Order: sequence, then C-alpha cells, then structure tokens
Amino acid sequence: MTMTEQIREAEHERTGLLEESILPTLLEQRPIGLIGYAWIWVGIAVIIATYSLGAAGIDGGMPLSTVILVIMLANVVIGAFMVLTADIGTEHGLSFAVYLRAPFGIHGTHLPAMSRGLVAAMWFGIQTYLGALALNGIGEYFLGFDNWVIWYVLFGLVQVLNTAMGIKSVERLASLAAPAIIGISIWMYFTLEGVAETNGINIWTFEGSGEMSLLVLFIANMGFWSTLAIDIPNLTRFVKTRAGASGFVDRNRNVFLAQLVALPVTQALIAGLGAVSFIATGNWNPIEVIQGEGEGLALVVLLALVVLAQWSTNNSANLIPSALTFINLAPRVINYKTGVALAGIAGTLCFPWEILNNLFVFLGYYGAFLSAIGGIMVADYYVLRKRRLNVPELYNPQGQFRYAGGFNIAGLLAWVIAGGIAAWYSQYAFIIGFPLGFVLYLGLMKAVVLPAHPQAELTSGHSRDYLATSEGMSWVYLGRGTFQRLSPAQAQGQSVGREDL
Repeated sequence: MTMTEQIREAEHERTGLLEESILPTLLEQRPIGLIGYAWIWVGIAVIIATYSLGAAGIDGGMPLSTVILVIMLANVVIGAFMVLTADIGTEHGLSFAVYLRAPFGIHGTHLPAMSRGLVAAMWFGIQTYLGALALNGIGEYFLGFDNWVIWYVLFGLVQVLNTAMGIKSVERLASLAAPAIIGISIWMYFTLEGVAETNGINIWTFEGSGEMSLLVLFIANMGFWSTLAIDIPNLTRFVKTRAGASGFVDRNRNVFLAQLVALPVTQALIAGLGAVSFIATGNWNPIEVIQGEGEGLALVVLLALVVLAQWSTNNSANLIPSALTFINLAPRVINYKTGVALAGIAGTLCFPWEILNNLFVFLGYYGAFLSAIGGIMVADYYVLRKRRLNVPELYNPQGQFRYAGGFNIAGLLAWVIAGGIAAWYSQYAFIIGFPLGFVLYLGLMKAVVLPAHPQAELTSGHSRDYLATSEGMSWVYLGRGTFQRLSPAQAQGQSVGREDL
C-alpha cells in the first residue's frame, strides 16, 4: 500500500473525536490563493446589518466622511485580530471547534463551539430570508407570483447544495459574485446621491442631531465581526501556504489582502451606502429605498445584488462554520454534507424573520461572549503555547486535553465570567470581553490547571516538534489514532507499511 492510499484509507475512520472533514488539512489540500480569499471576504462583508451601522453614525451626529473613516479603521483593527487567529489554520490546518479542545477540553469545546455554530446557523436563516424577499420581488415583477416562503425553501436548498460541494465551489461563487457586488454597490451610491440632490441635500455636509461617540461606533463595528474573528481558522486552513514558511508574514501572506483591505474597504463602502440612504430619505436600507422607486432592469439588478450578497456570505461565513461545529459535536454520525444540511435546518427553525426585528440586541449579546472566546484563543495559542500545539492529542479521548473529565475549568470559567461582564456592558463588549478573557484564562491555567494537567508543548520547552507549516510539515492521520508530521513529498511517498512509520 502506498503512503497516499494509506492516508486516504485512514481518513475514512470515524471516532468520537475524529471525522474526515475535521482532520487537519495537509499543505497540498489548501487551494485558495490571495485573490480568491480576498473575493470571499468581499462577499462576506456585504450583509444587510452593515447598512444600519453607517446610518447609526449619521443619526448620531457624525459627518459622512467621519462615519466611513471610523468604520474602516475599526475593521482594520478587527482584521488584524483575524490575522492572529488565522495562523491556527495556516500553521496547523485545524478547524475552530477542534482547536478549542486545547483551551476548553475535548468535551468542554462543545459549549463555546456550538454557541458560535448556532449563531452562524441563525445568520444563515436571516440572510436566506432577505434573499428570499429579493427573489420574491423579482418573481412578483415578472411572474405576478408572491410567496416568499417558497423562495426561502428554494434559495436555502441551493445554498446548502452549493456549500456541500466543498470549498472550491464556495471560492468559485465568490469570484463571480464579488466583482458584481462591487459594481452594483457603486451604482447604488450614485443613485442615492441623486436622490439626495433632488431633495436639496449635500451628503458630505449633512449632520444628524444625535450625539453618538466615535468610540461607540468603533466598538460596534469590532463586535460585528467577533464571530468570524474567532472561527477564521475554518477558512484559513484552506488558504495556500508555503511549506517551511517559518515567518508569520510569509506564512499568512495570502490572508493579509482579505483581512486588512477587502474587509475594511467593502465594509466601509456598504456602511457608507446605508449612511447616504439615511441622509437622502431617512431610511437606512438603500435596497428598500431604490426598490420603492426602481422598475424594470434597475430593479432586477438591485435585487440580484441582494441575492448574490446573501449567498456569498452564507456559504463561507455561516454554513461552513456551523457545519463544522455540528460535526465536532458528533463525528461518528455527522459528516460534512450532513452538517451543512443541519446548519440550514437549524437556521430556519430559529425563525430568523423574528431575530431580524431585534437584530442589534442579538448582535450585542452574542458578540460579548464571542469576544471573550477570542481573548482566550489568543492567550492560549500565542502566550501559553507559543504557537506549538500537540495536535495528535486533540483527537485522543484519554490524552492531555481531557483535563478533568473532558473539561478545562480555566477556559470555561474565563469564558463565562468575561462574557457575562461584557454582555452587561454590551455597548463596549469587545474591549471588555477580549482582554478580560485573555487575563482570566492565563491566570487560571497557571494557578489551577497546569500543575495538575501538564501540557507537552510547554514541558518540552516549546519544542519545534509541535509546529507544522513552519517546519515544512503537515499533521497527517495514519489510522488507528496515529498521527505523524510529514512533508508533502513524504505524504505522497511510495509503498510503505504502518510498521515503517
């Protein structure tokens, strides 16, 4: 049996902690390049709630230029944080839920991971509902057919099938959708500016009557992306990475354009559209404004934007993260395609049209708890383990990440305390939850957990044996609970038996 055949056979094993789609990705299993990953993020950034963020700044008394600048800077900051957590994917090829076994335990991971997975499923439902309304508008205009429920079911099924086809299918959709989204958004801007001029309003000198602080708007934008900031490894584990890239910048070079340019610029553009719409008409939703006035081709183009935006966001930002948390919960019975389907069902059963009516309450509370997870992840990965990770033990039910009955009390207590306090002060959630989670986790690990549950990465003196991409290696599963670090050449080697490994 060749090495390649042995690896493929091993990947089909399933245990209580292991299934093919949550194994570490090998260096040769990462197809997304610099531009492809940036296109994915253009699509992700176009979501309906972004429009209201821009309008909130205008209504709070800020000029349009200030709103756009604050939103862009906030997203540069959260993008930089995403680059930090992205390294878990580019270095070790791990998914978010599997990595959380390190700071939370092999069973404790399910609590924070599922909290993120269910939120992702809810967002799938919200985005699908908005897309269904747009499709219903097209159907009503051309066919006289008015039934958004049917469009919801059809649109949801198409998205689930597309995502179930794998990451390359998601990337192909993004490469088609993103340029169209940018073009249509620019057209929307000039249309809205024309509406404002007709009403005798200069969009650049207009100021609302409120008194929102720059800090509140800045933090709101950071909390907005706390979800993807923590589970970004779900995507970056598929981003092309050079074997032996030991420097942080070299290893993550295909990530920077997306997180530090595509996200901030697109988010600022879309929030700016919401701000201009609010200035021109008093309604933050430019889709409703233009839809109310548009007809013919203009109306169809606008609604097509809505459909593309929801679709491209749902694939990578909602269905994939949610599916992987479901798989992590029960890998013996749930595979990738089943996980994607479950995410679609869960997102529908949460009645997303009701959540949409209380969107910012929803954003504030879940953002608080997720920001605490972010602080714990950064503390664990960079400060405690110094990027070293005993990956084979993440899949070992009796290994070092079992802690006390499968639960790491340091991670769980830090999460609950930091998340609860951040939720109490939800306006400032991210700047409370992240640092508090960071500090509490490190303190509890050093004082309580590490003396009783030593970690091999630490006791080895942070040996480079616990790195992967930096050493030109991948974590490869060979079957029967056995992992080994192999180079791409070794992983494709000729005729070796298990006894030779």
